Amino acid sequence: MTFRPSPRASAVVVVSAAFFTDTILYYILVPLLPHYQRAYQLSQTDLGVLFGCYAASLLLGTIPIGKLGDVVGRRKMMLWGLAGLWGTTVLFAYANSFSLLIVARVLQGLSATATWTSGMALVADHWPAQHRGKAMSTCFAFANLGVLLGPPFAGYVSENFGPRAPFLVAAGLALLDAVLRVWLLQDKEKGDAEIIPLGRLLKNRELCLLAGVMAMGSALWAMLESALPIDFDSRGWSQSLIGLCFAFAALAHTLTSPLAGAMADKFSRKKMIVAGLLLTTFLAPIPAFVQSAVPTFATMMGIGLVATLMSSPVSPAVTAAVDRMGEGGGGYSSAFGMINMSYAIGMMVAPLLGGVGVDFMGIKASLVIFGACFAAFALVIRRLLPREA
Repeated sequence: MTFRPSPRASAVVVVSAAFFTDTILYYILVPLLPHYQRAYQLSQTDLGVLFGCYAASLLLGTIPIGKLGDVVGRRKMMLWGLAGLWGTTVLFAYANSFSLLIVARVLQGLSATATWTSGMALVADHWPAQHRGKAMSTCFAFANLGVLLGPPFAGYVSENFGPRAPFLVAAGLALLDAVLRVWLLQDKEKGDAEIIPLGRLLKNRELCLLAGVMAMGSALWAMLESALPIDFDSRGWSQSLIGLCFAFAALAHTLTSPLAGAMADKFSRKKMIVAGLLLTTFLAPIPAFVQSAVPTFATMMGIGLVATLMSSPVSPAVTAAVDRMGEGGGGYSSAFGMINMSYAIGMMVAPLLGGVGVDFMGIKASLVIFGACFAAFALVIRRLLPREA
């Protein structure tokens, strides 16, 4: 008899490993941006396009993939997503032009859509509402661990073995993830719940506001990841040091995510979100104004902490909103598809507008204006997001 953990434990283990693998593959690119900029003579706007095209594919694929996950099951979608992710990682390793990098990034976004949309729905399927915040935040903690390890790993391996090496190692990691998914993935028996149409989701004010929070959270990281590496490179920082800087932000995010998830199960999600948005207003511009490594690293850790406050309450709040709509598990993938879509919008818009802003105004003015947007949205959330029961 083959040992297999309980469906609840299996869901958390598989989704945590899946998110870890996906974020490592995504963040490998960050410390390599100066290399690609020099190799292909790219502007900051070009780098914004490279980041934004991932989000564009995420945006286009999220709703159909989310609906498909409700129909065919989470297991199939996550296996298909991993197969695609492995292929795009190999393509990244052997891409020899900016155009091929764009193609690889688009395909990477489509593959990741299947993993994230079906992954969160899988956890929601197996965990009761009062414990979902903690379970989901555990998965996000492993995603943050991927953010923590991805940039310094890519920077070190690239410096010592060349820019192709990080992608080849990551492709091997994806194969290990495949073993876990095949062995442990279990779909929950389908009930009679109906799939929620997108039009009905968009009419739910609470879900729309939560989607906006997720968009702001993804915009924060997309802006910093596309703009700061070039600024750090101009200071003479190495690829390893650039990767380490983002690792410090991810470390703070990783360590605080489970605690924030537990807090979201017990305390006011609305107040946590507002606090995270307001603190981001002040912290986001600081890395462009300080020059030495130590205060920059400390600020990045602070950004990781406030990002946790902003994002951890969103996933359990989404499942609670779906439960109040009376649809249960039949609507989780569709709802997380909507959240994924908003995440993609933030990832797409921030580096594109940020790239243009940095080219015309400089990084300092761009980040100040960017931070002010979080203060404005905090006022919207404070006024319009319903209180929890």
